[in-house]
Amino acid sequence: MTALPAPHRRRPKYGRYLAWLVLAIILAIALLPIWVMVSTALTYPKDLFDSNVSLIPRGASFFNFARVLGIVSANASHAAGGSGASINFALALRNTVLYAGVIVIVQTLLSAMAAYPLARMRFFGRDFLFYLFISALMIPQIVLFIPNFILIRQLGWINTFAGLIAPTVLFSPFSVFFLRQFFLALPKEIEESARLDGASHFTIFWRLVLPISWPPIATLILLNSILMWNDFFWPFLVGRNSQTRLLTTVLQFFQTQTPNGVPDWTGLMAGSTLASIPVLILLVVLGRRVVQSIQFSGLK
Repeated sequence: MTALPAPHRRRPKYGRYLAWLVLAIILAIALLPIWVMVSTALTYPKDLFDSNVSLIPRGASFFNFARVLGIVSANASHAAGGSGASINFALALRNTVLYAGVIVIVQTLLSAMAAYPLARMRFFGRDFLFYLFISALMIPQIVLFIPNFILIRQLGWINTFAGLIAPTVLFSPFSVFFLRQFFLALPKEIEESARLDGASHFTIFWRLVLPISWPPIATLILLNSILMWNDFFWPFLVGRNSQTRLLTTVLQFFQTQTPNGVPDWTGLMAGSTLASIPVLILLVVLGRRVVQSIQFSGLK
């Protein structure tokens, strides 16, 4: 009888375990500021500067969230160790959703409409126009603040939503470049068959190109939404009125209301936590589309 071969023992892949360990450490470092923000928001104001410092709050409380949302009175907030400052969080949230939503939707649509002819249509000066878009990426945004502010002030749009969204609502050079590179990789056979059926360029763009370009468009929506949601300097310059303040500026206003210049860290972190929730929801909703876009770019 012939002896059976010994079963093959799979050797442990220590390199894989080490890679997972490194990734876990990097993830923990990346999430540490978020955890500190949430932990501070759950800490009672009088317990924040306790001598026993810990990343886990003792007796977690939603009192700070109630303060930010205006549920707790200023006297009760001050008695609990807070600053007694108050903000209209609901109004700031509505303004931020309107500001980011209008800019992202209009900017993405117009950027797609600009990127499609640069990728698929032939006309005089097309390459020059594309290089002009690329050159706009090299201009620092801080350089444009002063001329934009002067223009908005001359138009009388200070403390208005028109003044807030006007400089960035039309298009984004990066969005045009990003979508053009995606449109170049689309198969031409689809467009050629649509032209044989009598479809115009706009019909092809609207009914064929846009539906199959949803992954990169979702990526742009996510990136631009985060950028607009966290925008501070321009809304701070133009939207200083209480009716046009965004979440970023209203949190800064909340900080300046504190007495003796000592920030109300628990209330500020509670407001920051609430302001981060919509972006996290958007990331969960569009995260799969972003991964598909990255996979498509890698396979190209």
